[in-house]
Amino acid sequence: MSSPVLHVAFGADGDYFLGMGVAIVSVLENNRNVSFIFHVFTPAMTEENQRKLREIEATYQTVIDVKIIDPSIFNEFADFPSIGQYSPSIFTRLVIPAALQGVTDKVLYLDADIICQGSIEGLQSIDIDDCILAAVAEAGDIVGEQIEQLHLQHGHYFNSGVLYINVKNWIANDVWQESVKTILASEKKFCFPDQDALNIVLDGQVKFLPSIYNLMYDLFFETKTDRRIAQEVVCIHFVGRLKPWHTWCCNSANQVFLKYKALSPWADAPLYPPKNYKEMRMYAQGLNKTGHQLQSLKWSLRYLWNKYFR
Repeated sequence: MSSPVLHVAFGADGDYFLGMGVAIVSVLENNRNVSFIFHVFTPAMTEENQRKLREIEATYQTVIDVKIIDPSIFNEFADFPSIGQYSPSIFTRLVIPAALQGVTDKVLYLDADIICQGSIEGLQSIDIDDCILAAVAEAGDIVGEQIEQLHLQHGHYFNSGVLYINVKNWIANDVWQESVKTILASEKKFCFPDQDALNIVLDGQVKFLPSIYNLMYDLFFETKTDRRIAQEVVCIHFVGRLKPWHTWCCNSANQVFLKYKALSPWADAPLYPPKNYKEMRMYAQGLNKTGHQLQSLKWSLRYLWNKYFR
């Protein structure tokens, strides 16, 4: 008996479209025996990106359903302080279940900065009938702080980059509206607006997945350690400001992204150079960590020039 179709959703805009396209290819390459329907939520899409998605459909005999969303639905959050790379598009995951109501009972949401390097078929056997979603616990020192600051009664804090969602239970519990109210009532103090809100609203209603489904890897902070990613990891989540599609990534862990980029319609698309002085400074620091002192000095000077004289 064949497995049921697995619905996978992404939200992407701007520079994240490249990452999302490569993520889709990585899922398909490692799950040839799974039937997928992909749902792409975006405020706008170029004809070139649309053509590339159609190319993926033809190559892999899959379906990619594009939904253009009105960004004004996130106007309520316009004054929320942005952190690093965040934009109102981070709230897209909150509207996905409602948009797919009547289409599927379950959907796997993935952030656009994720690469799949293994089979995700095992997720389909995980029972989420008695909860709202399944997710992976957040990693690092931040966990205890978030549990305390958000007053989470069940002692768990999850990362929202990979969410296996029970659509009916999400709708029945009005998670979108409850999350909106929680965000707006936070007095703009949340570190990770939508993720923090979801942890509060879903406290005690989440099933926790093995970490292999969402290994959080910060390319910038791991540059010096050059920590290796285990082969058994299914989904690598490149958290933080530095992404594997940046020219200024000095961490060899970006090779897994470049591998699937080369197999995608974006194979010839250029990587993104530093676009502001903050990214120039991070590039200089990465070069210094990896022993390229002369190049580090060069980018340090560029950073100083762009910060103080432009």
